Order: sequence, then C-alpha cells, then structure tokens
Amino acid sequence: MTPVEVSRGDSPIVLGLPHTGTDVPGDVAEKLNDTGRLLADTDWHIDRLYDGLLPGATTVRATFHRYVIDANRDPEGVSLYPGQNTTGLVPLTDFDGREIWDDPPDDTEVAVRRAAFHTPYHTALRAELDRVRDLHGVAILYDCHSIRSHIPFLFEGRLPDFNIGTNNGATCASSVERIVHDLCAKTNDYTSTLNGRFKGGWTTRHYGRPAENLHAIQMELAQSTYLEAEAPPWTYSPEKAARLRETLTQILTDLAVLAPSLKGAS
Repeated sequence: MTPVEVSRGDSPIVLGLPHTGTDVPGDVAEKLNDTGRLLADTDWHIDRLYDGLLPGATTVRATFHRYVIDANRDPEGVSLYPGQNTTGLVPLTDFDGREIWDDPPDDTEVAVRRAAFHTPYHTALRAELDRVRDLHGVAILYDCHSIRSHIPFLFEGRLPDFNIGTNNGATCASSVERIVHDLCAKTNDYTSTLNGRFKGGWTTRHYGRPAENLHAIQMELAQSTYLEAEAPPWTYSPEKAARLRETLTQILTDLAVLAPSLKGAS
C-alpha cells in the first residue's frame, strides 16, 4: 500500500486530503469488529468533490483509512479538544461512540502505524508546502474535510454546512480567514460558521505559521451538501455537488489571487 498520493501543481494552494482514504491493511482489518469494518467515518468523495476546482493546485491525499491511524491528529496522541468527545490518533470508537475493534492496537502497534502511514503523509505534505512556498514566497494549505451534519456524540444539534477552522485566527492571516468566511456567509443556499465546533485539526494548527509565510485553513463540510444521504451507501449527488463546487471554486480562486499579497503578512 502506498500511504500517500501527491499531484503536484504550480499554484500557491495545497489541498490536504487526510480522510478520504479507505485502504485498510489485511492485518488491521481482521482486528476491526463489524462496526469498524463499515468505515463509516470516511470523508466520503471529498477528493471527487474538489477535483479540478483550481487548475494548478497541489493535492496531497492519504490513501489509508483514519481507523488505521488518523493523519489529522497529533502524532503524540494529544487531544484536539480537551474535555469534549472526540476520536484519537488511532480511534477506539466511531463518531457515534461505538467500539470499532475486536482487538484494539497497543502502543507498539500504534508506533508501527505512525511510522508506516502518519509520518509518510506528513513528510509528503511538508515537502509540498515547502516546494510551493519556494515557488511563490508563500503557501496556503486548504485542508479538505467532511462529516455528517448530525452526530450527537460529538456535538449538539445540527452542524452548519460550512465549518471553517483557523484555531481562532492563529493559523493564517486575517485576510485568508475573511475571504473564506465572507464567501461562505453570503451564499443563500448554505449556512456557515467560523471556529465553531471545528477549529481546525492538528494539520491546520501544525502547519499554519503565518510569520513563516505558511497559512492554513480547514474546511469541514456537512456531508448533506453533496451526498444523496448521510448514510450508506454514501452516494455522491452530482446535482448537489455542482452547486457546492461553484462556491468552493470561488473560494480557492480568490485564495490563489490573494496569496502574493501574503508574503510577510501575519
């Protein structure tokens, strides 16, 4: 299994795709229970949704499933949201709080998976961000995610359609945050929030260093915006996606136009 796929472009935008992968090595799959084998917490079809939206954008995609190891978690296992229900570096439950393992991994196995999957993904992502920054003097990481809009174990009520995370403005210049937030807020078809339940995962927080000309922002989309239903078989809706892609295209295009002005901004 190749843990990461990279498609290089010459735009200042790098798209991170840590949760679209569904590959599970055989020795890992046999330790999952029936619930775990459903792979329900995949960011279904997000790679398809973003495909071709911004010519020249670089994409870095993890091929492995987040149940193998979560590429958007601190490699040391530190919680993103202390005191709140969440899932860890190697999740023990799904997003509904149900156990996913017949044989949960021990610390030794987690370390093996970290070396085999988590590290190669972030090595590739870091290399592409550095390459793009060398080309343009600045790089913007746009981390692409999706989640069911209603998950009581993780949050109350229903999520907005667009959930933008910048760790309360720390991971990017204010102009980056403002462009994305304003474009989402002005759409009549969708709801949005900034730094609500999702403030940006470890990837956004780790790479978002505006003073070093690296800006990062996470977009967590409600899956209802582009799936027929937020349930198996997780069918992609071309009609819904076409409307959503218009807004996403504008976001990425405007960020690419903004990028040259960010050099030295924080």
